[in-house]
Amino acid sequence: MKEPYFRQKSIHKKSLEMLDRIKASRQKRNPIFTPEQSALLVLDMQEYFLKDFSHAYIPSGPAIIPGIKRLIKSYSAKELPVIFTRHINSIEDAGIMNRWWKDLIKENNPLSRITEELDSSRGTVIEKSQYDAFYKTQLEEILKKENVRQVVICGVMTHLCCETTARSAFVRGFEVFFTINGTATYNENFHMATLLNLSHGFVIPLLVEELLSFLKDES
Repeated sequence: MKEPYFRQKSIHKKSLEMLDRIKASRQKRNPIFTPEQSALLVLDMQEYFLKDFSHAYIPSGPAIIPGIKRLIKSYSAKELPVIFTRHINSIEDAGIMNRWWKDLIKENNPLSRITEELDSSRGTVIEKSQYDAFYKTQLEEILKKENVRQVVICGVMTHLCCETTARSAFVRGFEVFFTINGTATYNENFHMATLLNLSHGFVIPLLVEELLSFLKDES
């Protein structure tokens, strides 16, 4: 079920192959990315998913960190909003997730912290209890206060929290740009299924490198 479909040395090539498979959907819908109206959402980049001794480890997770770091750096340099999410559950707020997974990321779990490889001090950190980063959080309020109209999604897992948050953003009226090689999950089938579904009805899929070129990244 788990596989490192993204590796540091081959992630660019693999993501180009994925982009090629969904290019027809992307060509039909081409909203213009406007950095000054956008926010970067960095979802659940916690050690729970990124440490190889954790049962929830995502083998492709480490490969997406360099690209996300560059996006954070570029957004921060331009003083654009960066929002990190941290998934935390109690028995009371987990709902059906407790029965579904039979394991919760609790506040006192040391693996619940955002990886130190990403500087979360460069943005706002919000805690969430469900896949959807908008559900019972201040995310929408933050975005509206910053006059955000577009969101860029990166993080984990592609087919769970990233996909659910993308759909939720869309129905709230935000244009969604979904990073092909800035998200990761347990295997390529899950990842590709999300890209196929979302590109058909909810998001514009982009490579991290494309976004950085729009942001005029020089790193």
